[in-house]
Amino acid sequence: MLATDDPLILDLVEWVARGERSHADLMESWRTSCPRLTVWEDAIEHGYLARQGGLIAVTAKGWALLKTSGRRVA
Repeated sequence: MLATDDPLILDLVEWVARGERSHADLMESWRTSCPRLTVWEDAIEHGYLARQGGLIAVTAKGWALLKTSGRRVA
């Protein structure tokens, strides 16, 4: 599951869960110039998010992460 030092991944998954997001929207909102900050790549690698066509979706594993973290997304 998610390490305790990865709160940004949890924030990203929650952000995607709150509304339909395109890949372009995600890249614009979560862009960084820091090569050590790989939130998007880590969320994909861990299986929390996936590309579906032109949209980004929360996976079953991502929904489970939100549930176990106590975050509520309607």
